[in-house]
Amino acid sequence: MLDALRSQPVFAQQHQRLLHLLKTMSFQEREVTLSSGAKSNFYIDCKQVALDAEGQFLIGQLFRAVIDAVVPDARGVGGITMGADPLASSTSVMSFLAGKPLHTFLVRKEPKAHGTEQWVEKPQRLEPGAPVVIVEDVVTTGASTLRAIERARGAGLDVKHALALVDRLEGGRAAIEAHVPLTSLFSKSDFLR
Repeated sequence: MLDALRSQPVFAQQHQRLLHLLKTMSFQEREVTLSSGAKSNFYIDCKQVALDAEGQFLIGQLFRAVIDAVVPDARGVGGITMGADPLASSTSVMSFLAGKPLHTFLVRKEPKAHGTEQWVEKPQRLEPGAPVVIVEDVVTTGASTLRAIERARGAGLDVKHALALVDRLEGGRAAIEAHVPLTSLFSKSDFLR
């Protein structure tokens, strides 16, 4: 599916530009402890690009194009706060500009401590049963994506697909694909040769 999209000149150009931004602004070859607790010799801090104006534009455009291709009936996009927040928001804005709105939803790490005590914040337009896509910045073990899937489903949303910026190729894909298909724009091999 990505190969078909990459054959489109605008998608291909934006995809290459986003990779350049990720390599120059987010990628670091150094010893780090990942959120999973595992040690790694490289780190990809996608927030450096996801919070950048150009990066947000490119992520929103590319994620919107992928969602249009793989889940054309999707109505919403979201994931675990905070990594997924700029990804979902930029995708939502670009989808609105393209005339096919995807509403944003946010999945909390902890339930809201007051009021409704809910895990998921979503607009009223994202009704129960709405088909949605979970977004993620980096997939390692898949744990945060799986939590997002579980909590979104618990909120009545119909999770159809997961979409990531980078797959570290460390087992997360298989864990996620046991529940929904996963598409990633890039993988570890795009950064380490």
